[in-house]
Amino acid sequence: MQYSSDVEAVKGLTDAYKRLKDEIGKVIFGQEDVVNLLLTAIFSQGHCLLVGVPGLAKTLLIQTIADALDLPFNRIQFTPDLMPSDILGSETLDNDRNFKFVKGAIFANIILADEINRTPPKTQAALLEAMQEYAVTIAGKKYPLEKPFFVLATQNPIEQEGTYPLPEAQLDRFMFNIMLDYPSYESEIAVVKNTTSAKKAQVNKVLTGEELLYFQDLIRRVVVADNVVEYAVKLVHKTRPNTSMASNEANQFLEWGAGPRASQYLILGAKCNALLNGKYSPDIEDVKAVALPILRHRIVRNFKAEAEGISVENIIKKLL
Repeated sequence: MQYSSDVEAVKGLTDAYKRLKDEIGKVIFGQEDVVNLLLTAIFSQGHCLLVGVPGLAKTLLIQTIADALDLPFNRIQFTPDLMPSDILGSETLDNDRNFKFVKGAIFANIILADEINRTPPKTQAALLEAMQEYAVTIAGKKYPLEKPFFVLATQNPIEQEGTYPLPEAQLDRFMFNIMLDYPSYESEIAVVKNTTSAKKAQVNKVLTGEELLYFQDLIRRVVVADNVVEYAVKLVHKTRPNTSMASNEANQFLEWGAGPRASQYLILGAKCNALLNGKYSPDIEDVKAVALPILRHRIVRNFKAEAEGISVENIIKKLL
């Protein structure tokens, strides 16, 4: 796809964003902030983790986004007996008794990892290389994954039975950790009316993989002022207890803070947020707009914070 200038390309991006939201809105009601963050992650080439109790349409939301993008999509239902080979693929003997690699479900552009915390750590770890390196290694041979590539995962709260907490190394691979809450009264009425009738919404394709890659590259090319980069990095440093730039909240209530990947995602998310809102360069408000879902899963509270009932969200709001 060709645009005469980057200004035209930004208009193309905002137009595609609005059309995507319109298509998703045919099926999903009242989750506007969640949809905005998911689309921001997709345009920023980041993976997303959606956390909420069952029945909040996490899976439906991701399937609807996949329907609106003209890309191959695979859904993996994570269960306690799921093996890494079920995700990545395995080598089998063909008729000539030669080993042949049979690709697993990971070989698609959009992966829905449904209830990712219902499977043991060994299987969860099978996603790590794919999410970071965009490749998988089987029997010593590396197989690249086609771009664009996203893992959009759903997770039930850890308090529920039969769940395994995700390792910190894997949580860090997700750009956003998005919390889904119960719908409002009005939204739930719309949900019930639309899901209990014979009417079926038709979601149209909005973006191809080639167009999506173009917009991802466009976001990377956005110029950011030094003071915005410094603000993002300073914010991350403030989360690290017992360091020179640590905040009082971090020293009091945090076991450890966010790593450098948080700083990178704050700037990428701010770039995308700026373009989607008609600005050509992000400011500090754009960093603040994406800070909560980026930092939420990267900082760990200490015993004092847990005992006093101080949430991660409260700590982040104080840091901002």
